[in-house]
Amino acid sequence: MSETQTPWYRELNRYHWFVLIVAALGWLFDCLDQQLFILARQPAMKDLLQISDPAELKAAVDAYSGYATSIFLIGWASGGLMFGVMGDRIGRAKTMMITILIYSMFTGLSATSVTFWDFALYRFLTGLGVGGEFAVGVALVAEVMPERARPYALSLLQALSAIGNVAAALLNMAMGSLVERGLVDSVWRPLFLVGALPALLALVIRRRLKEPDRWQNVSHEGAAERQLGSYRALFGNARWRKHALIGLGLAFSGVVGLWGVGFFTMDLVGNVLTKRFAAAGLAENEVVGRVAFWKGMTSLMINGGAFLGMYSFGIVTQRIGRKPAFAVSFLAAMFSTAAVFAWLNEFWQIFVLVPIMGFCQLSLFAGYAIYFPELFPTHLRSTGTSFCYNVGRFVAAIGPALLALLTTHVYADTDEPLRYAGLTMCGIFLVGLLVLPLAPETRGRPLPE
Repeated sequence: MSETQTPWYRELNRYHWFVLIVAALGWLFDCLDQQLFILARQPAMKDLLQISDPAELKAAVDAYSGYATSIFLIGWASGGLMFGVMGDRIGRAKTMMITILIYSMFTGLSATSVTFWDFALYRFLTGLGVGGEFAVGVALVAEVMPERARPYALSLLQALSAIGNVAAALLNMAMGSLVERGLVDSVWRPLFLVGALPALLALVIRRRLKEPDRWQNVSHEGAAERQLGSYRALFGNARWRKHALIGLGLAFSGVVGLWGVGFFTMDLVGNVLTKRFAAAGLAENEVVGRVAFWKGMTSLMINGGAFLGMYSFGIVTQRIGRKPAFAVSFLAAMFSTAAVFAWLNEFWQIFVLVPIMGFCQLSLFAGYAIYFPELFPTHLRSTGTSFCYNVGRFVAAIGPALLALLTTHVYADTDEPLRYAGLTMCGIFLVGLLVLPLAPETRGRPLPE
């Protein structure tokens, strides 16, 4: 069998698999935390805002859910920029351990919140750790894997993150069942407590994970050492500066599309079903429990589609190239998201429209994991990847806030403000499509040194 016919995974030795598994677990738990927040933010806002008027409370919950998400994204972006630099300066493995400890600790503390403001503070601090983990994780895997296996390993790394999201959905469904039976009073506090468990992974990283040879070689070169993790070096070179700005545009489009629109599908389902269950005469605890169950089911459908979409992107991009694969994904994400917000109103649509949207939207994030490390040299790989992904989040933080503004002002007089606000924002995917002509094609090229 020729080299090109050999499956990519045959090129991986035991240590390659160990690195991939550890990095995948770090990102998986990272995504578990993100999804727990998405599922828990509406019930958390209902408890923390302490508004007695039902109509006023409904509007406030949608709005403050958007504000909390923006604050989380700002923390994510801040942590990404800070820890991206640290990943180049002190090493990928050390930085990954620090970020996991941070997001685990503050996720657990989120369960102790008593007002919106301390909740928002904990989410900001959680975001610091969440933001730093992605860049160092993909840099680590990109530098350790054999060249031909690299894009497949990175798409698998991103696809496995869906398991964290699925675990969060199952936890939410279980908590909803307990609330419906009157066994627990709160859905969201126990969820955040579970989010503290990933700290145990840091012990594995500390004991067995070593820094990539590429990074160690560069970190011991005197001339390069002064430039490790330097934004001055990133923007002082015309080639790396261009790549950073292109990556920023691509990430901004996908991040706003996911966090400012797509992940509010659970809230859309919550609003639709709350009205339906209340009209059926169910008691309040039954409504809360059933809505939690179906929001969890919605998350399962998104992430079932996401797993297939992210792994498929790795295969497709090796066949047709990075730029064509991105172009198809941006268009598919826009149309599938618009379909969900325009038409979702029945139970069966959760099982049809939602997984298609998850497939299309999340495939973009496999693209980021594959493409961004290919844009930068070793001494700037974590910094450059983090800049693209996390400055994109700084700008993208306006997405949920804009959704909240549209919900509470522009469409406040409609029967379903969130539906129309989400539909309006689907055009954000066109931004990535407009940036693509400027992007370099990297398929088949080695990582820059």
